[in-house]
Amino acid sequence: MNIYVINGPNINLLGTREPEIYGKETLADIAIDCQEKASIDGHVVKFMQSNYEGEIVEWIQDAIIQKVDAIVINAAAYTHTSIAIHDALKSYSGYKVELHISNPHLRESFRHVSFVSSAVDAVVAGLGADGYSHAIDLLPELPIQSN
Repeated sequence: MNIYVINGPNINLLGTREPEIYGKETLADIAIDCQEKASIDGHVVKFMQSNYEGEIVEWIQDAIIQKVDAIVINAAAYTHTSIAIHDALKSYSGYKVELHISNPHLRESFRHVSFVSSAVDAVVAGLGADGYSHAIDLLPELPIQSN
């Protein structure tokens, strides 16, 4: 499988940003773990991060054009605000997994609403940085939903 792992705003600060919530692993550490995990399973991962909503939308559109098999997306704060990311995900017909390092339902009430969840096949939340490798493990097992 070809997999895009897309990360949203402030994820580039992992390791230093609220480590009591997000852990001490950096985004670079997670990228290496994902690429190693994927290669063991015969998958290829393109790992990316942006603080810009439009760039994230363009990566999802690129996944459509490139016929990428799966997207794992940690939209971060855009999870709770972005109809544009929701709409782009709805246009993508491959496997889609929403990922959260923390469990948003145990945090502030504004984090309880996700514009991403209704456009994906599965949600992985609250497993820390390990959630990324769990999401990659899930991909071949997921039935693609008709969104």
